[in-house]
Amino acid sequence: MFQSSLHQPASPGIHVAIIMDGSGRWARRRGLPRPQGHRAGVEAVRRVIAGALRFGVGTLTLHAFSSDNWQRCPEEVVSLFRIFEEFLRNEPLKWIAQGVQVRVIGRRDRMPFSLREAIESAEDATAAGRSLSLRLAIDYSARQTILRAAGRLIPDAEPSEADFCRMLAEASGSRDVIPEVDLLIRTGGEQRLSDFMLWECAYAELYFTPCLWPDFTAEDFESAIRDFHSRDRRFGRTPEAAAV
Repeated sequence: MFQSSLHQPASPGIHVAIIMDGSGRWARRRGLPRPQGHRAGVEAVRRVIAGALRFGVGTLTLHAFSSDNWQRCPEEVVSLFRIFEEFLRNEPLKWIAQGVQVRVIGRRDRMPFSLREAIESAEDATAAGRSLSLRLAIDYSARQTILRAAGRLIPDAEPSEADFCRMLAEASGSRDVIPEVDLLIRTGGEQRLSDFMLWECAYAELYFTPCLWPDFTAEDFESAIRDFHSRDRRFGRTPEAAAV
C-alpha cells in the first residue's frame, strides 16, 4: 500500500464544485474592463461560502484560474492574481470565526511569490476549521494532475482507487484527499467541464445556469442544492438496488 501524510477533510457533507463563469461578460455588458467583473465576482464567492455553511455543504471547490487561462492577456492575469492575493489576505479572520478551512489546489511554481505567501498564510491560519473545507483551484488542470499522479505509480504496481486518490491529491498540491464531487455547478450558460475535477466528477450531478457569476445569489445557490437533493442518484445500480 502507498503511504501518505495527507490530512482528513475538514467536514463531512456534500462536495459542491463551482465553475465560476461569466465575470468577463458581466463587465463587458456594462461597458467595464474585465477585471471589474472579476472583482464583482468576489462578492459572489462570499455569498456562496455563507450559503455553503447554511446548506450542509462539507466541501466547496471553486474554479478560480485554469492552467489554460495563462493564454489570456498578461494584464488580466496580473489583475486576477492581485484579486486572489487580496482575497486571501483579507478573509482569514472571518474564516477562522466561521470554522472555514481553506486549501488551494493547483500548481504554485508559476504564481507570484507574494501570492504563494498569501496562500500559505491563509492555509496555516485556517487549518483548524471544521465547518467547511473551502478549496480554491488556481493554475489548475485536471488532466495535468492525473498525469502527475500516474507518474507517481510504482512500475507494475496495481494501486487501489483509494491509493490513486491519495496520489491525485498530492499531485494537485492538496494537503488532504479530495472527496468525490456530488454537485458541479457552472454559471454563465456554458455546458462543459473545462478540464475541472475530471476524476472527482465521475458521478457528479451537473447543474448549469445562464446566470453570470457576479449575479449568482445565495438564492441561486440554494436552488441548485435543492435540485441536487431532488435527483435520484443510483451510481449504476437499478432503482430497486439503490433503494436498499
